[in-house]
Amino acid sequence: MSTTGPARPNTRKLLIRTWGCQMNVYDSGRMADILAPLGYAPTESAEEADMVILNTCHIREKASEKVFSDLGRLRETKKARAAEGRETVIAVAGCVAQAEGAEITARAPWVDIVLGPQTYHRLPEMVARASRAAGAVIETDFPAEDKFDHLPEARGPQGPVAFLTIQEGCDKFCSFCVVPYTRGAEFSRPAAAILAEARQLAANGAREIALLGQNVNAWAGASPDGNSWRLARLLRELAEIPGVARLRYTTSHPRDMDDDLIAAHGEIPALMPYLHLPVQSGSDRVLAAMNRGHKADLYLRLADRLREVRPDIALTSDFIVGHPGETAKDFEDTMRLVEQVGFAGAYSFKYSARPGTPAAAQPGAVAEAEKDTRLQALQALLRQQQDDFNRACVGRVVDVLITGTGRHPGQVAGRSPWLQPVHAPLAHGGAAPVGAVVPMQLRATHPNSLSATMVLPEESAAA
Repeated sequence: MSTTGPARPNTRKLLIRTWGCQMNVYDSGRMADILAPLGYAPTESAEEADMVILNTCHIREKASEKVFSDLGRLRETKKARAAEGRETVIAVAGCVAQAEGAEITARAPWVDIVLGPQTYHRLPEMVARASRAAGAVIETDFPAEDKFDHLPEARGPQGPVAFLTIQEGCDKFCSFCVVPYTRGAEFSRPAAAILAEARQLAANGAREIALLGQNVNAWAGASPDGNSWRLARLLRELAEIPGVARLRYTTSHPRDMDDDLIAAHGEIPALMPYLHLPVQSGSDRVLAAMNRGHKADLYLRLADRLREVRPDIALTSDFIVGHPGETAKDFEDTMRLVEQVGFAGAYSFKYSARPGTPAAAQPGAVAEAEKDTRLQALQALLRQQQDDFNRACVGRVVDVLITGTGRHPGQVAGRSPWLQPVHAPLAHGGAAPVGAVVPMQLRATHPNSLSATMVLPEESAAA
């Protein structure tokens, strides 16, 4: 990968605010890497930031209005800094920028840069242009070159958990989703580039690597030998990298769970027993209206097959209630699917129209009050299933990856194989072994975590 030149002294401050998915978190980190050689060091204060980037998400309801609200506050900050003779560059990045670039500059002319998710590798050039130009710099095209070829190596050291984007865009065109319009067509990074970045992440201290993609299990990248690999083969190669103890991937589509990938869950010890597999609805009629391309029965069969190869796997999902045309019977089908599968967690939302998506023009809008009622019923069932899953873990001895210190003195925090937050008192009052994978006995459930105690070597051997 190319770099952006030698590093300069850190004389300027950069604030990046990130909304949305883990891919946006990854993108924010890479933007910071790109700007570091220009002398930008991170800050959490808008008042001291010489550049502010809002990395936005278009999935959630009223996403763009939240961006404009933040921009209004930044306008006052920019004016106050200007009165002191300090320049402030304001940039809007991500999916809202991609979808609404012209509207952003019309409503917020104090914004200097608007850039889509596929163009942030050009940030140094944009900053230079913004400093010379009288108006905003807008970069929301889908460039012909691969942005990953133009990114610098990730700067270390880092924490024990790292995110690695391997795939972007989506070709599924679900009726409710803006991703194909804001992130573009599916693109799979070459395997050699992914493996090189993973090795660098491991060298910088990563013990767990989470592979990211809008449709990550559709990944089909060029292999080092000139052929093509699917995700299962890539996972097997990543598991061989020294220092990598854990692997995960998100977000997946049921149509791309092939036989090799299912088998990998039972054959790769480093692949954690956790899978986020969105279904969105349990009604075949609604799934067809959503253009999901699969039926509820396929999802149920996938759940069964995954549990055959990995009985302890935790399945989580996404649900949308109140999609146009959803009837009470359709919603009952969703509740029935949830009961049949049994989820360890889920994200659930009321349908809200996204401009330009097919669902926004579909008839049969569901009343807000009815959507509220359905969502509350679904969430109550999902919470009960999550509580049941967590309680079933109590008493087990499991490996916990230590990610840092806990909220209280003498406490460590980490994550279980099923991605549950875990906290435990330090054994013998020692320092937190960040990055270590430590056996712990899970003792109790709490609203957002589990408490545990470390298992000493002799206790582990006895068990």
